[in-house]
Formats: sequence, structure tokens, C-alpha cells
Amino acid sequence: MSEPSVSTPRLRIGGLTPLTTIDFPGRLAAVVFCQGCPWRCGYCHNAGLLDAAAPAPHRWSEVEQLLHTRRGLLDGVVFSGGEPTLQAALPDALARVRALGFATGLHTAGMYPERLQALLPLLDWVGLDIKGPPAHYDAITRTPGSGDRAWESLRCVQASGVDYECRTTWHAGLFDTAALQALAEDLAAQGVRQWVLQECSTPASVPWARTAPPTQWPLPTSLRCA
Repeated sequence: MSEPSVSTPRLRIGGLTPLTTIDFPGRLAAVVFCQGCPWRCGYCHNAGLLDAAAPAPHRWSEVEQLLHTRRGLLDGVVFSGGEPTLQAALPDALARVRALGFATGLHTAGMYPERLQALLPLLDWVGLDIKGPPAHYDAITRTPGSGDRAWESLRCVQASGVDYECRTTWHAGLFDTAALQALAEDLAAQGVRQWVLQECSTPASVPWARTAPPTQWPLPTSLRCA
């Protein structure tokens, strides 16, 4: 049986992982890394994907070829980055993946709430980066007004009913444990029930990483969002 007619996406792809067990909760998935991100977080572990104009080493045809050979083995595809919602071709890519019979996931920092809102009907799961308390956002992303957009995206995802989790990458040089506790309380008050706290791996060349005190991880019980 032929798949429904869906246009071929013109997605700029900076990387392709054929199998992950950790990037799409409960599913075996492939990861498509989208090229480009307008934010400049000092701890970004995919810095090679930041430049939207950089040559894209992969074509969409490679994604489809992979998926055709992984039918019955993979459950879904996660679009990560970079920032996937930066690209106008993302809706076509999501629709194509669904037409091929796979679940769709998205990793996003929520910088474009209106675009995310339009994508939600095409998504089965969202991993939303919450960089920190609103007052610290501009310093973390080096982008004015970024916090308001991220928290608006959280509200959009929650209203949609799409499954999601929030993730925060933390280092004591970004904000202290009191601010981290306040963030946990804010997320709980917002209704978040799945929050992943990630350890920050930062090059020594980043100024705040050189001068910050050693990161002391708080007890998980002190940050419980339930």
C-alpha cells in the first residue's frame, strides 16, 4: 500500500542518529538534528549546529531511507538541534514521518511559541528546555526576552494535551540552588509533573564556568515537583 502523498521536506539536517533509547521516552527512535539556533547558551553541547547557514551534511532522502529499513524496529523519530522550530520545513518533515507510520517527538527551547502551537497536532511528545528562572534567561541565552517566549511555549504544550517533559541544564555558575529550588516550585505550580535536571558540561573557556564555585547537587527530594 502506498503512503499518503506528502511533500518532500527541505529540512537542513546537521546530524542523524539511527538509534536512541533515551531521547524519546518509552520509544526506540532515530534523531534528526536540525541545523541552526538563534540562542547562544554557553553550555550548548551541539555548538556545531548553531550556524543556520553552515553546510548541511545530510539530505532528507537519507532519513527516509533509514526509516524504510527500520520499519518494525523503530517506534519514532525525534527532531532535535539546534532549534528545529527555526526551520519552515519542519511541519512537512513531521507530516512525512507520520505518513511513514512513525511517532514524532520534538526537542525545543520554546523560542517560537506560535510556531510550536501550529506543530503540536503533528507531535506525539515534546521535550521542552526550560533554561532557568525567568530572571536568568537573558544571561543564559544571550537573547533579550527569551524567557517570556519559553514559558509561553510551556503553556501552549500543556493546553494541547500532547505528552511532554521539561528539562533544565544546571550549573552553579548559571544560578544558585535557591533559584533552582524556586524554579522547581514554579514548574510544580504550573502543573509540570515530569522534570529532568541535567548536569552541565561546560568548557573551561566559558567565563562563568571558570569563576563559579563547585556545583553541589541538591538532594532530589528537595526538588520534587509532585
